[in-house]
Amino acid sequence: MALPSRALSPAPPDPILGLSEAVRSDPRPWKLDLSIGVYVDESGAVPVMGTVLEAERRLAERCDSKGYLPIDGRPAYGTAIRDLLVGPGHEIARSSRSVTVQTPGGTGALRVAADFLVQAGANRTVWLSEPTWPNHPQLFSLAGFEVRSYPYLDDAGRRLDLDRLLGALRSAGRGDVVVLHGACHNPSGVDPDAGAWRSIADVVEERSLLPIVDFAYQGFGRGIREDAEWVDGLARPGLEFLVCSSCSKNFTLYNERVGALTLVAADAARAAAALGHLKIAIRANYSNPPAHGADVVESILRDPPLRGRWEGELAAMRGRIRDNRAALVDALGSAGPAGDWEPLRSQRGMFALLGLNGGQVARLRDEFAIYAVAGGRINVAGLTPSGLPRLVEALRAVTAD
Repeated sequence: MALPSRALSPAPPDPILGLSEAVRSDPRPWKLDLSIGVYVDESGAVPVMGTVLEAERRLAERCDSKGYLPIDGRPAYGTAIRDLLVGPGHEIARSSRSVTVQTPGGTGALRVAADFLVQAGANRTVWLSEPTWPNHPQLFSLAGFEVRSYPYLDDAGRRLDLDRLLGALRSAGRGDVVVLHGACHNPSGVDPDAGAWRSIADVVEERSLLPIVDFAYQGFGRGIREDAEWVDGLARPGLEFLVCSSCSKNFTLYNERVGALTLVAADAARAAAALGHLKIAIRANYSNPPAHGADVVESILRDPPLRGRWEGELAAMRGRIRDNRAALVDALGSAGPAGDWEPLRSQRGMFALLGLNGGQVARLRDEFAIYAVAGGRINVAGLTPSGLPRLVEALRAVTAD
């Protein structure tokens, strides 16, 4: 029996990680990588937090086993992530109507969520924002879902179009799955405010939709608690949802693959029952999660002095991204192509969507060694003092025609 013919034809490169491979093979020393979502410092390096290094030092001193973790990970890690998500005093935490399982990154959490819903008999239609993270459609379609989209941005691509978003969700079938971005929307940086979240939750409740909240950037927008304001919109009696968390960005643990899936049920009994099915989905996939990165996160979150230092480091990263946004808007306004750039200033998180077409993105890459994702999504954190003026000059050139 030969391999399927489709397996032998060239596969398209990943729209984001494939660009990283192209960057690595580009010999031009002035190349500027604004594609992959990693935090870089002013020198262009991907740093490791000092608190992460300290936690690793402590873990190394007391490590006495490399045995398997439970299928759902360490309970203390799950509690720490849940409390980071909603706060230890929140009704969700006090009522025990949630369960949290440890996963290999936020992507692992999304796949576990998708597999869990398929095996549990959920509706096979999932609604994704347009635009969304390029891996969302691929991930859910391979898990067996029919992918549909709801409008997210206005015609200019700069602000939330809440009316069209709500209208699309009202057309969803009862019980359909909807993926929402908790904060720092990828790729646009445009987030709903508290009132918009309440309106979204109204439609979710009205149509009996099942939300999956992709929450990969907690702390990178306005603050740890502020970025979780969407919880107050969804945390209603009887409303159930799933949250996919990532510690890649806010703990600089990209290659450790640290994440979590939190399921919030109507009551504790329903949460406990669902946990058993989550474990089946995990066991059939990767069996049990990796330990090291999660141990680092747990060590930081459960040690008050270390957590305080981590929050300070995270605030500094958030501040640099905010300053980069402001510098980008100022530079575009004074020397860049004409356009309404001001909304970028108030957007949140690592990404900005410049609204470029495919040819313009290709010219940035080929002529100027500047790498961006389709649509002109750039990683604002990747901008450096030397890279910013080059980007503005290149944008002026590729949009001149």
